[in-house]
Amino acid sequence: MATPRTDPLTVEVVDLIGSVVARYYTEYEQVAAQHSLTGAQARVLGLLTLEPMPMRRIAVKLKCEPSNITGIVDRLESRGLVERRPDANDRRVKLAAPTDDGLETARRLRESLDFAREPLAQLTDEERTVLRDLLRRMLGEDATG
Repeated sequence: MATPRTDPLTVEVVDLIGSVVARYYTEYEQVAAQHSLTGAQARVLGLLTLEPMPMRRIAVKLKCEPSNITGIVDRLESRGLVERRPDANDRRVKLAAPTDDGLETARRLRESLDFAREPLAQLTDEERTVLRDLLRRMLGEDATG
């Protein structure tokens, strides 16, 4: 196993990443609250706008327990933002999918998040591409996908 890097540059980068994450979560929670949602509800709703998915897959993507996701989807469903529907490939599986109101709410949430958008606007397309590719590489993802 590699020895953790503790040189000053690595420590500074780790601190900066931590600051970015903390600021993002703070703003995300505030924006979610403006739409009468918790941060977790907003994250699930945002994820479902990409594609309908079963609770277990939502839990994997958000790194939490499936039972937590079931409760979150229940609350979103009671507000008319999400619906459960059968999976066309496996009728035993239920997919959570955003309703039209859910899609609209998710759109308004995204538009309200200034933190990431404003600082990124100061970077050129090339700089944003490099940043994206470096973040994907740090996460072990394919930089071209």
